[in-house]
Amino acid sequence: MDVLEAGVGYSLTRISDELGAVVDRVVHDDPLALARVADLVSDSPRVFVLGAGRSGLALRMTAMRLMHLGLDVHVVGEVTTPAISAGDLLLTASGSGTTGGIVRAATTAVAAGARVAAITTDPASPLAQLAGRATIVVPAAAKLDRSASVSGQYAGSLFEQAVVVIGDGIFHALWRRSGLDADDLWPRHANIE
Repeated sequence: MDVLEAGVGYSLTRISDELGAVVDRVVHDDPLALARVADLVSDSPRVFVLGAGRSGLALRMTAMRLMHLGLDVHVVGEVTTPAISAGDLLLTASGSGTTGGIVRAATTAVAAGARVAAITTDPASPLAQLAGRATIVVPAAAKLDRSASVSGQYAGSLFEQAVVVIGDGIFHALWRRSGLDADDLWPRHANIE
């Protein structure tokens, strides 16, 4: 085995271990937060998702799965995204909880009567304050933390990976609750790619 193969294997194992530990903490530290966010997603007439950078890409994956489930979901910033209204949900992800555009969007959503859910590392952040009890706190390193004390991965990688897994967890729980099977969801998959 050459050095690169051994290095990649080590890295994958470390990433998997870190992600598993973070998911365990999210599930055990505040399981009601996960349930509250899942209920908001399920009960809202429309779900809007917003994150910047890799966090935004992670939430786009969640949006796709929620669409497969039959929910009315929109990615903020796309040209076809309508105005958010009372009763809608803005699902956000920001490691710091201070990303300017996301906090401004959450403030606008609240002013319009919509609800906000947040995935963040900082429960005291402005974004978490706007989301209130619909905040999922991910115990991962912030993007600017280069100490490697929380994660050996670069920048906010662990947080972004957790956003993907949390989004898939919410989807999976709602799918199970729906009683639909995979064949029921399949017709919503893109057929003009």
